[in-house]
Amino acid sequence: MGDFDNAKDKLVGKAKESAGAATGDEQLENEGKGQHAAGDAKQKIADAAEGLKDKASEALGKLKD
Repeated sequence: MGDFDNAKDKLVGKAKESAGAATGDEQLENEGKGQHAAGDAKQKIADAAEGLKDKASEALGKLKD
């Protein structure tokens, strides 16, 4: 899943959370919290993976020199 999908999950989740809180719909609010948290977690994992990829490329570059 790409950055766009993660950002979309965070945004839609936050909107559901707010709508649920405003209307007293705890189920919608909790669904939104979960979706927002999932999007945030996926983004953090993607960022960490990208960082590891960069470090591996850097290490390989040093080995070649």
